[in-house]
This record gives sequence, structure tokens and C-alpha cells, in this order.
Amino acid sequence: MKSTEDAKVLAVVAAAPELGTPDDTDTFLNAMPVDELASLWAVLQRLSKRDQTSGAWAAKLYFDHLPHRKPDRALDLALEVLRSESDKPTVMQLNEKFMMSLMYAHGESVIDRIEAEAKDNARLRWLLGGILLGPNEPLKQRILAVADLKGWKADDIARRTPKQPLDCEAMTLPELARAWVEQHSKSDRNRDDNFFAMMDYESELRGEDPDRAIDLIVAILEIETNPALLSLLAAGPLEDVISMETIDRIEREAQASDRFRDLLGGVWYYRASDELRARLDALVGENRW
Repeated sequence: MKSTEDAKVLAVVAAAPELGTPDDTDTFLNAMPVDELASLWAVLQRLSKRDQTSGAWAAKLYFDHLPHRKPDRALDLALEVLRSESDKPTVMQLNEKFMMSLMYAHGESVIDRIEAEAKDNARLRWLLGGILLGPNEPLKQRILAVADLKGWKADDIARRTPKQPLDCEAMTLPELARAWVEQHSKSDRNRDDNFFAMMDYESELRGEDPDRAIDLIVAILEIETNPALLSLLAAGPLEDVISMETIDRIEREAQASDRFRDLLGGVWYYRASDELRARLDALVGENRW
């Protein structure tokens, strides 16, 4: 089963002292055979946000940098993922950042090889259908000449379309809190349009009903303790809703709840006005993450 294989790979990552620093991570993963590297990349795409570890973050950062630093190895990895990975939503993650970064950073140096590989590689032609280049990008026409736009578009729509679309406006506060946790726990591979519906709703609340936005944060705190998700809650909804208009409410919640006050330690507010920063400093004290 895929979950068993994934668990084995993640155990190796978790136990690897070589992932302790960025330089150690580069040395360790640069020496890894491409087939093993591709397996690790695929597993990381399926890892939920709540299961992230320091080793996994270090490896993900390596993959973010790889298309910029080692374009040939990056293309080798992409081709190996296309060859060996059967899970289509996982493979589609190659186009989220990886292939786009490669094309923008080193497109001129890899386009000849991509064209040659695409002649006999239907999966590569399909993947190229999801590469979005600017209108003046000189590589655009060369990509379009070999890309399977229709195949990619159909699969992309299917991946993004949720089986049960969220109707945030009609949901109760506890339902919204559970939906927030569910959507933000998902790996990028598993996110569909419901994730963006939740983000849009949060944005609307901040602008139109900030008190309810804070209500939602409090409701999420009542059901969630995972550090990774709380970091997302602090650096996202809470940080975004703090202003001079909401600081009175923020102070009341912090005085009433130790967990809410602790959550403020994950907020960055260095660009706030002097008055707002002073009031937040009084709440946070030394409790900065």
C-alpha cells in the first residue's frame, strides 16, 4: 500500500541527522540516487500539514531550490516521477512550483532536452500542458508545440472540483471551525476549490465582520492543538485580523484565554503602528515563537 511505503520513506527522513542544516541537507540529498530522490519528493507531496517534521521541511526546501541550482538534476527528477509515480494528483504537483521554477530559471538550457524527451513520452507532454508561461515568454511556443493542453486541463478540473462544495455562508461556527481544520490539514496535493473557498470566506470576514473572524479563530482553538496548524492560524487569520479596530477584542480574548494569548506569540506585527505594537507587546511579552 502507498501509505506503508510512504511511512518507510518518512521514517528515513525523520531519522536522518544529515537534514539538520541546509548545507547538510544539500550534501545528503545531492548524493541520493534520482529514483530514491523522486520517491522522497512524491511522499512529501502527500504529507499532511499536521504531519510535517523538521526533516520534511528541510527536504521540501531542498526541492524548492533544486530547479534553480541544479536544472539537469531537477529535470531528471521530474522525468523519474513521471515514470515511476502512478498517483496522478501527486504527479500534478510537479507543475505547482517545480517545473515552473525550472522553466523560468533555466528554460533556455533545458528546452532542447524537454522537446527531445517529449517526442516519445506522453506523460511529459501531458505535464507540459500545465506549464503557464507569460505571453512574451520566448519558450511559450516551443512548449505549446508539444504540450497536451486538453489532457492536462481535463485532469486539472477534475482534481480541483470538490465532491461536496463548501457553503461557508450557511455553516455554523463549529462547522466552519471543523472545515478550517480539515482544509488546512490537507497536503497541497489534496487541496481542491474548497480550500480556496475557505480562504475567500476568511478574507470577506476580515473586511466585513472582523468580530466573527475572531469568533472563528476562538472556535478553532477549542478543537485544535497541532503545532503546525496553530502556526498557520497565528500567521494567517489572527495576524491578518489584528488592527486598531480589533485590538480591544484581541485584549479581551487574551485575558480570558491562555491559549489565545499564546497564539499571539506566533503573530508578526513589527510594521504595526506604535500604539498597536505597544498593546500587543504587553500581551505577548517574551512569549514569541
